Amino acid sequence: MFRIILIQVLALLLMGNVNAQKKPAFVPFINKQHYWVDSVFNSLSPKERIAQLFLVRAHTNLGQKYIDSVAQVIQQEQLGGLVVFQGGPVRHANMYNMYQTLTKVPLLITFDGEWGVGMRLPDSTLSFPYQMTLGAMQNDNLLYEMGREVAKDFLRMGMHFNFAPVVDVNNNANNPVIGFRSFGDNKQNVARKAKAYMDGMVDGGIIASIKHFPGHGDTDVDSHYDLPQLNFSRTRLDTLEMFPFRELIKSGAPAVMVAHMHIPAMDATPNIPSSISKKVVTGILRNELGFKGLTVTDAMDMKGVKKFFPNGEADVMAIEAGHDLLEISENSARAIDLVEKAIKSGRIKQTDIDERVKKVLASKYWLGLNNYRPVNTNGLTNELNRASTKSLIQRMADASVTLLKSNKRIQSFDTKKSTAVVSLGIKSAQEFESGLGLQLSDATNYYISGEESQDQLKQLIKDIRGHKQIIVAIHDDRMRPRNELPIQQPVKEFVDKIAGRRTITIMFTNPYALNTVKIDRSSAILLAYQNEGFMQRAALKVLLKQIKPTGKLPVTVNKKFSYGMGL
Repeated sequence: MFRIILIQVLALLLMGNVNAQKKPAFVPFINKQHYWVDSVFNSLSPKERIAQLFLVRAHTNLGQKYIDSVAQVIQQEQLGGLVVFQGGPVRHANMYNMYQTLTKVPLLITFDGEWGVGMRLPDSTLSFPYQMTLGAMQNDNLLYEMGREVAKDFLRMGMHFNFAPVVDVNNNANNPVIGFRSFGDNKQNVARKAKAYMDGMVDGGIIASIKHFPGHGDTDVDSHYDLPQLNFSRTRLDTLEMFPFRELIKSGAPAVMVAHMHIPAMDATPNIPSSISKKVVTGILRNELGFKGLTVTDAMDMKGVKKFFPNGEADVMAIEAGHDLLEISENSARAIDLVEKAIKSGRIKQTDIDERVKKVLASKYWLGLNNYRPVNTNGLTNELNRASTKSLIQRMADASVTLLKSNKRIQSFDTKKSTAVVSLGIKSAQEFESGLGLQLSDATNYYISGEESQDQLKQLIKDIRGHKQIIVAIHDDRMRPRNELPIQQPVKEFVDKIAGRRTITIMFTNPYALNTVKIDRSSAILLAYQNEGFMQRAALKVLLKQIKPTGKLPVTVNKKFSYGMGL
């Protein structure tokens, strides 16, 4: 009897522990009063309260001098948090530990990790597939799992807030800044995928920020370098660009990042970026959409915002617009002084500032920063390279590969037949070529550099056509898969001539690159979206009939390749 009671007590304790770990809903929590928040708020000077709204840039790949200079800024200004960029995980964690000793209030550590911590720390941590790749998946539960894994990595490193997911509907093939970072051009698919990823991160214990409000998908200007113009009607913006934001706000999105874009239908003020427009941030995002979570600007050092509003005026306007957090002011000390003057002059209400500071402090309380503990760096890199994460990444890659033409040709592929393996964009075997080489009993590899003469290409065509099967592997070996391939006309004509009824063409690149080369006559076309090893392994599995391709095209590329295609 005693044993039964003991077991029941232990079960209740364990259940209580599980419930204790589940955090309350973020948005209602940060809008409530909390004793810890009030006590911290009351301990801060007026200037220190304003400083809680500012996030400063931090790196560990620029040397100790840079790290020390940021430390000095943090200590002097008592800023609210960091926006972290490139470096190494252990160096980052050591930097966080050092910076956290310099402030009265624990720092909120934010990170732009759209495809995980590997986005900024690619040499020693794991990257998930890009959002465009994941837009092809039919199983959204995998994205929820990804969110949970990303949250584990963040918390293990001492980070709290991910500027992801991107919920821009990428309906402009020439978009230079979103593109592969979007889940695609279908607003429902974007909203579903983003919700799964967002929910995974929030349930995992970190803050997620949907971006870039009100939608950066249909522009051909990069707001890092200039101010994009969106000359669409309010009806178009409401029904398309803002659709995923509206849906995710209803689903409890913790934070929204606002883009630097000029949108006359929302605010006709000449050259005003949406990020610093009160009509957009307060009028539309807060009042019309009812958003009560954290608003954060896109980086305030981008030309899209500072071009027309220099010398700190943009910072004041961002606060005036209604923001809770400003990302990377050009000069935070100047900005804090200017905001303080704006309060004294009556331009900004003290009550508005106080309310936002308390929301930021409540966010830190939700994260558990009231019980801040330094990061333990022992075994950190190993723990950021978990076998479970690697397995999930491969499952996501396998679920994304999209067969655009002829499953019959894939099924008839024979590893014993004479095969020409033609690789463009690389100079030596990568994982796909190496893995395929182990399976083929009679294969010849050809690597096309683009430096071949017309006569050389003609001879190569003859040689390649002498094989019973042809595999054309088109690689985009650049850091990011662009919307076009960097190949010259002679190579395009070469591809057109070998893409026939014996040819299976596999694209390890952005789907929009289908417009760059004429591969329509290929017997089969397989789209693998990016050049990473996990996508090469996934494509190889399809070719060897180890898995069935289940991905669907997440964008309309042209009349032949439209959204939802996939055999």
